[in-house]
Amino acid sequence: MTSKNKKLLLGAALLAGWMGLASAQEADPTNMVRGGLQAIQMVDQGKIGELWDGAASVTKKRVARPEFVRQVEASRSPLGAAQQRTWMSVNRQMVASEDPDVAGQYVSIEYETRFANAANRVVREMTSFRLDPSGTWRLSGYVLR
Repeated sequence: MTSKNKKLLLGAALLAGWMGLASAQEADPTNMVRGGLQAIQMVDQGKIGELWDGAASVTKKRVARPEFVRQVEASRSPLGAAQQRTWMSVNRQMVASEDPDVAGQYVSIEYETRFANAANRVVREMTSFRLDPSGTWRLSGYVLR
């Protein structure tokens, strides 16, 4: 997998009700960790297309649905099933941009994960969420390292 593919923003809307927070300042880290885990579990379950369907607008502009599904499958399937996942950090960031689809509040959650086919190493999974104008947190990124 190329560096470009690894860094490609992938998107999803979370299915939980906690998404409608007013600002990142009010984003409870515990809920953000849970939301990130929900999105990752959708990848685990092969619901990759559903993730793209609810993607943040910036994500949908950067990658079409079929490519999104292909890239996630290509990066995850060689690793096998997740065996253990632990959250490591929650970070907040305000992004300034002239593009209103990019500018805004983001929260990133990083997990250390052990997979069946990579048992001798820890893989880092990071999910990133953007607060959209309606007050809904949408997954704007998923990266494996």
